[in-house]
Amino acid sequence: MSNGTLAVRVLPDNPNHHLWNNNGTWWCHYTLHLPDFTKRRVRRSLSTRSAALARRRRDRLLRNLRAAAASRPAGGFGDER
Repeated sequence: MSNGTLAVRVLPDNPNHHLWNNNGTWWCHYTLHLPDFTKRRVRRSLSTRSAALARRRRDRLLRNLRAAAASRPAGGFGDER
């Protein structure tokens, strides 16, 4: 996959931003904007039923994605799958 730009909108009054509970399992979702002006919606299982643990895993995931973007010359992302 070609590089993209991470789009993360954080709402401070919502501690569960980017989180989605699907039948008891928490998932993180975010969007990559691609160079061809399309976007890729990414959903990653956080493999937990605990909201508190899901928030910590989401924070770590987003922190790692931002760090990966900062280390790439164009600030983009490769395939996150």
